[in-house]
Amino acid sequence: MKVLDLRCSHGHGFEGWFASNEAFETQLAAGLVECPVCADTRIVKLLSAPRLNLGNAKAPAEVAAASALPSSAPAKAQAPAEQSPEARWMRAVREVLAKTEDVGDRFADEARRMHYGEAEERGIRGQATREQAEALLEEGIPVMALPIPAALKETLQ
Repeated sequence: MKVLDLRCSHGHGFEGWFASNEAFETQLAAGLVECPVCADTRIVKLLSAPRLNLGNAKAPAEVAAASALPSSAPAKAQAPAEQSPEARWMRAVREVLAKTEDVGDRFADEARRMHYGEAEERGIRGQATREQAEALLEEGIPVMALPIPAALKETLQ
């Protein structure tokens, strides 16, 4: 398995896992490799160090470092401020998806019903045309476009 560091033409960095370099090149040529943030298919492979799976073998420095830590010391998770902008954005989109109801193409109608007190106010998301969004804004109904990456719309395998 090859783990490649990739970047789209918009500068979003991400990893791709492929059976081989040939598999990556084939999928890239077919337009099957896309950025998980913006779905761009203009992808370049970055230079990266190989990642080797050595099983349970540990380098002497790793063994010494591990034995120097108290056994009760928890592993430090990466703080949100230390994460890439893409990772923070994906986390924010996941939170929006988890805390809102998808009303699909009924978004404009449902937003109006809530605004005029005909439906219970709640967080909703869905699809609206540019014209529908502009009409909602003219009526004083706040809306915001939120592009959702395809990677978040599907179940992870």
